[in-house]
Amino acid sequence: MPRDYLKKATLTAQSHATEVHDTVKTILSDIEAGGDAKALEYAAKFDKFEGNVLMTQDEIDAAIALVPEKLKADIRFAHDNVRRFAETQKATVSDVQTEIVPGVVAGQKAIPVDAAGCYVPGGRYSHIASAIMTVTTAKVAGCRHITACSPPRPGEGVAPAIVYAAHICGADSILAMGGVQGVAAMTYGLFGLPRANILVGPGNQFVAEAKRILYGKVGIDMIAGPTDSLILADSSADAHVVATDLVSQAEHGYNSPVWLVTDDRALAQKVMELVPQLIDDLPELNKENAAAAWRDYAEVIVCDNREDMAACSDEYAPEHLTVQAEDLDWWLDRLTCYGSLFLGEETTVSYGDKATGTNHVLPTSGAASYTGGLSVHKYMKIVTWQRATREGSKPIAVATARISRLEGMEGHARAADVRLAKYFPDEQFDLTADG
Repeated sequence: MPRDYLKKATLTAQSHATEVHDTVKTILSDIEAGGDAKALEYAAKFDKFEGNVLMTQDEIDAAIALVPEKLKADIRFAHDNVRRFAETQKATVSDVQTEIVPGVVAGQKAIPVDAAGCYVPGGRYSHIASAIMTVTTAKVAGCRHITACSPPRPGEGVAPAIVYAAHICGADSILAMGGVQGVAAMTYGLFGLPRANILVGPGNQFVAEAKRILYGKVGIDMIAGPTDSLILADSSADAHVVATDLVSQAEHGYNSPVWLVTDDRALAQKVMELVPQLIDDLPELNKENAAAAWRDYAEVIVCDNREDMAACSDEYAPEHLTVQAEDLDWWLDRLTCYGSLFLGEETTVSYGDKATGTNHVLPTSGAASYTGGLSVHKYMKIVTWQRATREGSKPIAVATARISRLEGMEGHARAADVRLAKYFPDEQFDLTADG
């Protein structure tokens, strides 16, 4: 039986795509040419902030003093979890070497990038967790300089909790600047900052487009769209918990898709009944976002069995994937396309978003079919090296010369020839392409 869509999305993540490319490109070009002064001009226009943009230690200390001790403890708890997980990830990459053939050794080195630029959203919501996720992983990776950049509030500056999180997680500089101008400042090394080698962190459509345009000039974590979440649930799932989890992710924004995939029609219908009630109970701004996301982007899909549920999920390749079903090990082994996986009712995407330790900067819009999320590895370059003895280089040189001539690359062949002639002057080699 084909899948039954009890609720079908009327829009996709691209339906409201604004024509921002030209605007962003103009701003980037202006700031690249005009430097600090032009960045400050855009900051005054868009951030409506005319204070100091590169925070001093005194300003950092003053902001930290405003953060309640209970919140500081929570931030430290989350930071410790993210740090420990990042350290575990880093341990999976090591410098190695192997003897390819006698006398020829090849190796791998993991080298952190020099400077990282971490964008921390601070508009509609103050994304404290984004500061923890991005700065901590860069610090564990070993980046020499880390800039945390976040939009300031008019007359106030960067949210104190973001300042505290960025500071304790290891940011070397905190830039009070938002949007394209903030991204540009890190990329071009304005205000005395080093030029960023990589830009990471979530942001609005203008930030995402700026990262897209700048990719190549700098590295980026990924090109991100609106956040999305999918729940796989069977008859054992609690409909109220499922509905609550869907709503919790829909509040991200009006265009944040949430999907329920199940093989239990009664569960699907109960969840569809509960979601509007739960949305209506949210604070006004959260309610507005969640209602639009549920109305226009959400889907509820009934499948025949768990294998079809898993196949459906892999096709969507969601950013966040939750399983509330029996036999969790089966799902862990079977599922292949997701940014982060949450197994069982006892965990939830909100845990991963804030405090578990796994990173919340994840691939969206189906990108989980080919990439994972932000990790300590994103800040590290896996480079290779090689060394050879003269005797060990002999078979390599012969093969190189022949392959190069077959390809028509005579210069490459002669780089091998000259070594054979120097190291083995009394030997004859057949170096022609036809053998």
